Amino acid sequence: MTENDLIYALALQNVPRIGDITAKKLINHCGSAEAVLKEKRQSLLKIDGIGSVTVSDLFAENHLEAAEKELKFIKEENIKCHYFTSETYPERLKHCIDSPILLFEGGNINLNKKHVISIVGTRKITTNGIAFCEKLVEDLAIYNPTIVSGFAYGTDITAHKAAIKNKLQTIGCLAHGLNQIYPKVHKKYMSEVENNGGFFTDFWSTDSFDRNNFLKRNRIIAGISEATIVIESAEKGGSLVTADIANSYNRDVFAMPGRITDSQSVGCNNLIKQQKAHLLSTPLDIPYLLNWQLEDNQKPVVQRQLFVELDDNEKTIYNYLKDNDKKVLDTIALNCDMPTYKLAGLLLNMELKGVIRPLPGKLFEVV
Repeated sequence: MTENDLIYALALQNVPRIGDITAKKLINHCGSAEAVLKEKRQSLLKIDGIGSVTVSDLFAENHLEAAEKELKFIKEENIKCHYFTSETYPERLKHCIDSPILLFEGGNINLNKKHVISIVGTRKITTNGIAFCEKLVEDLAIYNPTIVSGFAYGTDITAHKAAIKNKLQTIGCLAHGLNQIYPKVHKKYMSEVENNGGFFTDFWSTDSFDRNNFLKRNRIIAGISEATIVIESAEKGGSLVTADIANSYNRDVFAMPGRITDSQSVGCNNLIKQQKAHLLSTPLDIPYLLNWQLEDNQKPVVQRQLFVELDDNEKTIYNYLKDNDKKVLDTIALNCDMPTYKLAGLLLNMELKGVIRPLPGKLFEVV
C-alpha cells in the first residue's frame, strides 16, 4: 500500500466508536479508507448498521494529524504494516470478521509458513506444564511449524523459548505498541524472537497500556493459527478466552488434561469436558488430527534393518498390516485393540525402524 493509503487507514483506525468490523464495512462500501473519510456524512448514514453516533467523530481533523505522527514512528522504527486486503496480511487472519484493518510487524516474519499453531496457558505454569510444552515443541519440530504466543509470563515465554531452541519461527502477539515491551523482564528475549520471527500488534505507540488489551490481542493469536493449544489454565483465564475465540473461528483447539485436584488443570479439563477442545495426551495428536504430512525432505532417513527388534505391541501391528495391506490409524487401533494415542507413538517408532511407512490420508503400510 502507498504511504497515502497507510495514512488514511491509520486515521480510520484512530476514530473512536469505529472498530475493525465497522471499519471494514465502511471500506468495502466506499472502496478505501480515504474514500470513507472523504464521503458525505448523509451517504454513510444510509449504510446498514451505521448510525449517527458511529460517524459522529469520523471527520475530525485530529485523526489525520495523529496518523501522520504514528507514520513517523513507523518509518523511524522500520515497522512493517499489513493492510487487511493486502497479500502480505496473514491469510488465516483475513477470514476473521474482527481482525484488525492494520497489523504492525516488528522483526522478519515469514508469512508463507505452512503450519502455524498457537500455544497459550497460565502465567503460573507448573514444572509438569513446562516439560510438556517443551516436549510438544521438540516433537513437532520435524514438521517445521511456526509457534505463536503472547510473550507473557509462564506458558507464553516457555513456548517462545522452546521454538527458538528447536530453530522454529516464533511470533509474539503483543497487547501494546512496538515502542515498549511487557513484561520488561522479557526484553532480553526480544532479539532472539526477532531473529527467529518477530512480533505482531494492532496497537499504536501512543495507545495506553490497559489489561483489556490482552483480551483484544487474543483474537490475533487465535486468528493467525490453524490450531490453539492450551497447556494449563485455572478455571478462568485469558487462555480460555483465546480458546473460545479459536472455536468461534472454527479452528481446532487442544487442551492438556490434568488431575481434577490440580487448580491449574481445571480450565483445560473443562474445555475437554465441554467438547471445546481435543484431549492432548501426546504431541503426535497434533499432526494426526490436523492431517499434517511430512514433505520428502522432512522425513527422517531410515534404512530397513535385516533383523529388527519389535516389542509385542509392534509385532501385533506389523502382523496386522502385513495381512491386511494399508489401513488408516483408527482401523489399526480398533483391530489391534490399542488406544489411538498409544498407537500413534508405536507407529512413529516403527517408521523410524524402517518396517512401516505413512501414506497420504493417514494410511500406513508395511515396507
